[in-house]
Amino acid sequence: MADTQEIKQHFWKNLADSPFVMIGLDSGGHHEPLTAQLDEDQVDTIFFFIGKDNRLAGGGKAMAQFVSKGHDFFACLSGTTRIDNDFGMIDKLWNKQVEAWFPGGKDDPNLALLRFDVDDAEMWETDMSLAGKVKMLFGGEIKAGDAGSHAKVGTTAESSGG
Repeated sequence: MADTQEIKQHFWKNLADSPFVMIGLDSGGHHEPLTAQLDEDQVDTIFFFIGKDNRLAGGGKAMAQFVSKGHDFFACLSGTTRIDNDFGMIDKLWNKQVEAWFPGGKDDPNLALLRFDVDDAEMWETDMSLAGKVKMLFGGEIKAGDAGSHAKVGTTAESSGG
C-alpha cells in the first residue's frame, strides 16, 4: 500500500500524463470537462483556460474530479475558483492546444485564466498487490489492503505530510 506522500506524487504525475478533469461550481449546474494547466511552482493550484462566457467564470467554491488514463487513480478535489488573468502566468502556460481554442492568441478578448486553489482532496489508487491479483485469478477473497490505497489530504503538495 502506498503512503500518503506517494499517493500525492502519483496524483500530480497522473494529472500531468492526462490533464483532463470534470469541474463545476458548488452553487449548482453540471460539471464540465476542462484541460488542466499545471505550474510546478504553484502548490495546490490548477489553472484552466476558459472563455469569459464560461459558466465557471463567476468563480466560487468548486469540486473537480479526476480519473487517470489507466483508470487506476481517482481524485476528488475541493477548492475555490476565480479568474486570475496574470499575463505572466498566461504566457507561461500558453501552448498550441490552447491556441486552437483562442484564435486571437493571448490577447483574445474572450480569453480568461481560471485558477482553482485546492483546499482538500480525497484520492484513491488501485495499486492491486501481486497477492491480490493471484486471489482474483483463483476466486479468493480480496481484502482492503490488497486492492489499493486511499488518502484524505488537506494539501496535494508532494513534500507535505498530510
